[in-house]
Order: sequence, then C-alpha cells, then structure tokens
Amino acid sequence: MASSTTFLVLMALLALLAGQVIASDPSPLQDFCVADKDSHVNVNGFVCKDPKDVKADDFFLAANLDMPRDTTSKIGSNVTLINVMRIPGLNTLGISLARIDYAPLGENPPHTHPRATEILTVLEGTLYVGFVTSNQANRENKLFTKMLNKGDVFVFPVGLIHFQFNPSPHKPAVAIAALSSQNPGVITIANAVFGSNPPIADDVLAKAFQVEKKTVDWLQAQFWADNHN
Repeated sequence: MASSTTFLVLMALLALLAGQVIASDPSPLQDFCVADKDSHVNVNGFVCKDPKDVKADDFFLAANLDMPRDTTSKIGSNVTLINVMRIPGLNTLGISLARIDYAPLGENPPHTHPRATEILTVLEGTLYVGFVTSNQANRENKLFTKMLNKGDVFVFPVGLIHFQFNPSPHKPAVAIAALSSQNPGVITIANAVFGSNPPIADDVLAKAFQVEKKTVDWLQAQFWADNHN
C-alpha cells in the first residue's frame, strides 16, 4: 500500500514538472546565437553565426530612435520596429523594441502580436489604450482601457487585440514598446480582414459582419495603410 502511494505521488510530481517544462521556453544554452542570415538552412528562427565571426556591430544599430517619424499616413501613426531582422544579435534572446509616433488624433489601429506580450511607456503626449480579451470568460470579449500620460506604462498580453489612440487634436505623442519576441509579428485586424491577398469572399465577410455585400466590397476596395517600418 505504501509503495502504491509513493508511486502515485511520484507520478503526480512528474506530471507537474512536465507541465512546467511545456509551458515555458528553454533557457539559452550559450551566450548568444547571432543570426546567420546568409545560411540556407531552415530552422525556427535563424541559424547561429560562427562565434569566431561575431562582431560588436551584430548587436548594434544606429536606429535614430530619438528622431520624430513621418505620421502623415491615413491612420496618423508610424511604428519603427527593431527586431532580429535589423539586429542579428537578437536571435534567440526573445526581445525586440519599437518606437511609435502618433499624429494629433492618430492611432495605432487594433492589431495583435501573435508571438509577443507588449509593454508600452509614453514618452510624450497622451494615449488612450486598450485591449480585448478572448471569449473564455462568460463568453464575452471584455475591453480593458486606460488613459496614459507621459511616463505611464501599460501591458498588452500576448495575442490579444489592442490599440493606441492619441486623443489630442493639437499635440503629437510618442511611445516606446518592448516585446517578448525577437520577431513578434503583427496582424492589423482591418488590413488582414479587408485587405488580404487574395481577398476573402465577400459572402463570408458579409455573413460574419452582418452587413450587405456592397459594404464589404467597398471596404475591400479601400487602401489599407501599413504603419510599420
């Protein structure tokens, strides 16, 4: 009887440990793995450059993030993303950075990062920000919003739809965001739904949004601006 109890306890501990292993990323097994973008080997990420060939410039970018960006697009914002494609030394480190500029009344429209949580801080101006939950709680998509001022910080959980809007009609705004992936990805909801290539059938979208097909056709005919650089 005692041996059976011990066996069950051990199995429970193993199951708990296995769950923890599956739920987290492995720790790096070396100091760094600078991306070798010239390699033809396909892996999840990038192959490591030979450490003997690594230089300080692999971890550096003269990004000029202190300089204002052009926000004259239709949505009035500009996202400057610094990820592994721009700094090879970010490979396997699970982090990236973005500067976001907002024109007066400009916005970073509803979007998701499929591979990253985002933490954002306001450097200048004011931002109205928010995210929407999945429908797991009471089968409703709950909206969390906050008005942020200079120096405030807000977190957007991984994969959830979120946005930022500059409510000032006169003053621009600037924010810096850190993301928990070397390549967080972005899906801008309106662009993906109405600007996909090839387009989603208007019958499908008319049914989903409960509108007439001519409304969908009009939306699909618009130019959906990309504010990421």
